[in-house]
Amino acid sequence: MNSPLRNIAEKLDKNNKKTQLIYAFNGTGKTRLSQTFKNLIISQRKGNQEDHAALTRHKILYYNAFTEDLFVWDNDKHQEGEHQLTIQPNSFTDWILKDQGQDQNIVRYFQSYTHQRLLPHFNEDFSAITFSLAGDNEQRMDNIKISKGEENNLIWSIFFTLINLVIAERNIAEKSERSTNEFDQLRYIFIDDPVSSLDENHLIQLAVDIAQLIKSSESDIKFIITTHNPLFYNVLYNELKLPNGYILRRFEDGEFTLEEKKGDSNRCFSYHLYLKQLLQEAIKENKIEKYHFTLLRNLYEKTAGFLGYPQWSDLLPDDKQLYLTRIINFTSHSTLSHEMISEPSEPEKQTVAFLLNHLLEKYNFK
Repeated sequence: MNSPLRNIAEKLDKNNKKTQLIYAFNGTGKTRLSQTFKNLIISQRKGNQEDHAALTRHKILYYNAFTEDLFVWDNDKHQEGEHQLTIQPNSFTDWILKDQGQDQNIVRYFQSYTHQRLLPHFNEDFSAITFSLAGDNEQRMDNIKISKGEENNLIWSIFFTLINLVIAERNIAEKSERSTNEFDQLRYIFIDDPVSSLDENHLIQLAVDIAQLIKSSESDIKFIITTHNPLFYNVLYNELKLPNGYILRRFEDGEFTLEEKKGDSNRCFSYHLYLKQLLQEAIKENKIEKYHFTLLRNLYEKTAGFLGYPQWSDLLPDDKQLYLTRIINFTSHSTLSHEMISEPSEPEKQTVAFLLNHLLEKYNFK
């Protein structure tokens, strides 16, 4: 039965399982679900705005919100030729860095997800971070600006360090023996898709690290993890030996459903068939949007991988291969996507239908 996102959040909250693992395609609403779930937890207790802010911290930690506005590149320093990532004042990083002295663990995690030569440097009062890159022959490039993906990995490393400490504190049975009582009331850790910038090796490592952390938790803290990545889902599902996972689906009317799935994605998701179904429904109802080009490319990529083609574009019609490759690449990966309207032009809609029919007919989908 289809439901508003609030109902999905309530269903997750009523579940007594230690870990709930959710798969959803990009654009389905994973991040909105994390926000809706946070608001649900806060609304369960009345109070003023200050109480609500405290509840966010005391009742739920979530990776999506943790990243918001806490880390910002200093534009003034950039104008002076320096690259400095500033840390906005907050109780989380103060506790991790100043009180617990975890900067070296953060560096260790960060390098394990990127590479050993890239080194973060925290300033003396832990209000900013600079970066250096070690080269050959003991040479070093100082004051570099890292990529957005590396920045995301750093933020994840800080969050991962935080939840390591929180779980260790909560594992101490006697509250009086804990170094802080800040997290005594913590109910949930919500991790929203931390894998977007990782290659497969680091992605597997991250999933194993999260699984080990969850297994080490002896308290009543519950974990909710969402992802769009099948491999990440599979590793977590099998490492945690979960009895089932879930798929979050969004429908054209804006309603959602959370389907229970037993087995990892290799046995139960049938991604290519689901992509095919979504595209066929959109074509039939004339509801093609820009994101359907991403789904189409994904279907081509999966088919090419299964059939052993080196490039997904090898499956395109020979006489229009270069042109159609450019169309799909631009529409599915445009850096200007936030400026584009969601509804494509009529010729673009026809292109989606043409390419789907070409793939199904030529490569014998059944």
